[in-house]
Amino acid sequence: MPSTRPKPHRSAPQPAPLDPELRERLLAEAKAPWKGLRRALWFALTASGGIGLAAMAMRSSAGSEVTSGDLLIQLSAFIGFGLLLWRDR
Repeated sequence: MPSTRPKPHRSAPQPAPLDPELRERLLAEAKAPWKGLRRALWFALTASGGIGLAAMAMRSSAGSEVTSGDLLIQLSAFIGFGLLLWRDR
């Protein structure tokens, strides 16, 4: 017949205390998750707007016509995403 005696209770091992620097980094990540990825996205979109503006400036300097709607879209993207990148510091 198998023994039905209760097993002795063992307390769970206590976790080692966290390094204060690691703790601060984890708390900052909890307050602002995905900050690095978000800043990379803002940077990429700002750069895309800047490249679009540069391409339009080159086309305009070569004598081609640049529509004002396209210019306004690129300019607003460059300024808008640049502000988001600056604000997310």
